[in-house]
Amino acid sequence: MQARELGRAFGLVVAERAVRERFPDRIVSTVDAEPVLLAGFARSGKGLPNLGARPRPDYFIEAWRPGAPSRLFAVTVNGNHQVATKRTGATDRTSYNQLARGAERAENFQLAAWNDVPCLLLSTELLATDGITVHALRARGEGLLPIRPATGRGSADERPRKHNPPYVNAVQVPPVEGRLGRVQDGFAIPAEYAAWFGRVVAHVGAASRLALAGGGKHIAWYLTEDQGRSHYDIDTFAGADSVHDAENRFGAVRYVGTDQVFRLGGLRVEAFSGMADRLYDLLKDQEVEEYRREAYRLRGQLPRGGDEHWSEVSFGDDGSVLAIRIVPDQGGAVRTPEADR
Repeated sequence: MQARELGRAFGLVVAERAVRERFPDRIVSTVDAEPVLLAGFARSGKGLPNLGARPRPDYFIEAWRPGAPSRLFAVTVNGNHQVATKRTGATDRTSYNQLARGAERAENFQLAAWNDVPCLLLSTELLATDGITVHALRARGEGLLPIRPATGRGSADERPRKHNPPYVNAVQVPPVEGRLGRVQDGFAIPAEYAAWFGRVVAHVGAASRLALAGGGKHIAWYLTEDQGRSHYDIDTFAGADSVHDAENRFGAVRYVGTDQVFRLGGLRVEAFSGMADRLYDLLKDQEVEEYRREAYRLRGQLPRGGDEHWSEVSFGDDGSVLAIRIVPDQGGAVRTPEADR
């Protein structure tokens, strides 16, 4: 569990930073690949729609700017605890094997043309006292998503629609170095589906931001039935799920969202997650394109530093925030693990 979850976390931090440094004039958004691909490749049958065991990327990172084509990256992330020694051969290195499997999963997604999507493959070694090492591989590509209209038909303000891009024999692998070309199964997005796919990525990103803020039923609008719309299209109650019931002010900006209190190593810890209120309202009202324009306009104006009322605060360029602090005991003192010993 620790290697998987921490490996994903550290890998995504490195991937996002790499994309942000490559495109400093854009906002970087990360979305889970599964709900994105469910929009067009879901398998029906017993239980919920799913993608099965078909290899696929873990995440998509979109570097976007209003009025410009987005750049899409396919990302795989893994973690392990292996301590490699001089006797550990290359074929025995867990990180190398994870990167190789990551390449297979990333290659199973194609956009418009063969090898046109840039990929970031990451494997994190969590070695306790020996530190943390993130191994990263990059595959070049354009990964362009078409420019959308600012509003109306063809924009991300349009309600999601289901499409069925091909999967079986969908990927055309060209001949190379004397090898014959071939066809293989894969999550292939032909050029004529690229605009639709760009809207799907934007919708899942909007749904993710709303979920972070406890958006409840407002999330349902952004999803198709295969993506889990019915899960959100019901009333949500406090205590059963994250609900939009909290607010905090950081600097001059009011953030709305949800908070949770949980125990961590004997301490009571409070976490608040949310969005700048103006940006939240735009997504709540299904104004995705205006949200993107406003988020880009506010870029650099939103808070960046910490806050005296919270231990740690993380702000996103997309208007999101995650803050955490230790809850004082009844006497007003903040308990620490050392004090309990």
